[in-house]
Amino acid sequence: MKGNILIVDDSALVRRYLSRIITSLGYQVDTAKDGNEAVEKILNNDYDLITLDMEMPGKNGIEVLKEIMDKKPTRVLVISAFTTENGELTLEALDNGALDYITKPSKIPASINEIEEEIKNKIEEVIKIPKFKILMNRKKISELKKNLKDIKKVNKEQYDPNEDLKYVLIGASTGGPRLIESIATTLPENYPYPICVVQHMPVNFTKKFAERLDSISNLKVVEAKNGEELSKGKMIIGKGGWHLHFSVRSPDNQVVCKLVPNTRKRFFVPSVDEMFFSALEVIDPKKIMAILLTGIGDDGADGMVALKKAGAYTIAESEETAVVYGMPKEAYLRGGAVKVLPFPKILEEILEFGAKNELQRV
Repeated sequence: MKGNILIVDDSALVRRYLSRIITSLGYQVDTAKDGNEAVEKILNNDYDLITLDMEMPGKNGIEVLKEIMDKKPTRVLVISAFTTENGELTLEALDNGALDYITKPSKIPASINEIEEEIKNKIEEVIKIPKFKILMNRKKISELKKNLKDIKKVNKEQYDPNEDLKYVLIGASTGGPRLIESIATTLPENYPYPICVVQHMPVNFTKKFAERLDSISNLKVVEAKNGEELSKGKMIIGKGGWHLHFSVRSPDNQVVCKLVPNTRKRFFVPSVDEMFFSALEVIDPKKIMAILLTGIGDDGADGMVALKKAGAYTIAESEETAVVYGMPKEAYLRGGAVKVLPFPKILEEILEFGAKNELQRV
């Protein structure tokens, strides 16, 4: 057996179907029907990964998560219908240590096959994450938040609202939401450039994510829609289920968002590569900063290579802080990164990119 996985879900039908999928990968499976049973089993056994439902009798998913992260930190993958119905609940789970999430279909078993491949892929990737990364990531984010006030004080007055428009493009997957939140809450309201973000998220969830960020950020944060202007001090979150492309509006030459369907059958929708390649078609690459953060797989790596070759300033997150060193690693290995930096340094680079006395890029 490759490892032990605990399935926590109050539905016997869901437990049975998840067990079938996970055992087919070669893992040993245990199950818990509610939060109380889950905590007891977790504290008395060693599991390599836990799949966790959010809404259960007794202790709910958030209560289970908080308790085990305090007493016995473990890899957690949220599989719950509430990842869409209650975006705040999932964001809270990510804040408390969950590594990723999958939206459980409403019709079981008829539609379970639709997410079987996603379940298999994410389990295989999440279980590779070293356990020390779970603690390290929480510690790093906590330390970073303590330093944000000083970063803001140093940089806030350095921006020139009259300079030519440039563009910050960011891609992220597993481990990304907390980093995107840190960026949104750090940049001041007078940041002179638009920031476009593709974070791998389920359909309908990106709206909740954008609303949450907008409520805590000095920037204007919105979910992408057709015709949305890329303007200074605005963060645009790619819409789940659609790729984020760009076009130039006539006659004012304003760059705007364009939502396109998944005609290329990419696994992630939205895709970071789709955003990067589209930007190359309509924006001067020398005015682009492209950033690839933590994430499963290689989405964004090819696009970053193309951007770098065209003259864009490209940064990949280093293994030091990336929860999953997949996407940024591939960008680096393929020659797409001008710099490879830990996340706190990336945050400083974003601030510096918008400053009046921007450093000469080499």
